[in-house]
Amino acid sequence: MIRVLLADDQALVREAFALLIDSSPDFDVVAEASTGADALAAARRTRPDVVVMDLRMPCGDGIEATARIVAELPEIRVLVLTTYDDGDNVAAALRAGASGFLAKDCRPAQLLDAIGVVAAGEALLSPGPTAALIARFLRAPEPATGGLGPLTVREREIVRLIARGLSNAEIARALVLSHATVKTHVSRILTKLGLRDRVQLAISAYENGLVVPGKR
Repeated sequence: MIRVLLADDQALVREAFALLIDSSPDFDVVAEASTGADALAAARRTRPDVVVMDLRMPCGDGIEATARIVAELPEIRVLVLTTYDDGDNVAAALRAGASGFLAKDCRPAQLLDAIGVVAAGEALLSPGPTAALIARFLRAPEPATGGLGPLTVREREIVRLIARGLSNAEIARALVLSHATVKTHVSRILTKLGLRDRVQLAISAYENGLVVPGKR
């Protein structure tokens, strides 16, 4: 059972998402919050697996709340909800430690899939918007990651595919490897580079020129 905290300042949005999430036997909404401060307090109290976080909230926005949750409770994953004009805030949320992002007008099935992906540790990176957001991220100060020197050729290939938005299953098919082998590679890569998750791996790939925004 994946335990979910919903954080959004619009009651109707929270209610709709709660009904959707609770309709699945695999998910349970354990708390709701309408402000960033409430989201942090609820995360401390309930220790959910995933926080579905709106970025624009009063009393400590979603970016600040994300940063504090990730810092204090690193086992919790944060999935941020965004609109098409919210790229700068999404980039800031990724820097704060969010494990992925999703458009607020997504289809119901997409939201459930996204929560499951993030809960499993496979950060949600959609190939289309990811390149643009990472490019925007890299224009900001304070580089997030170091070099890729310790990686083998195979590991660099996997990082490149992660940066392009592929899941472990898709990487396994592309490289003709087992899903378990890919998971082992990803875990080893994260350890080698001292990174938290796949979002940081994607950022590192762009930051170090392994992937160039706009090019395949």
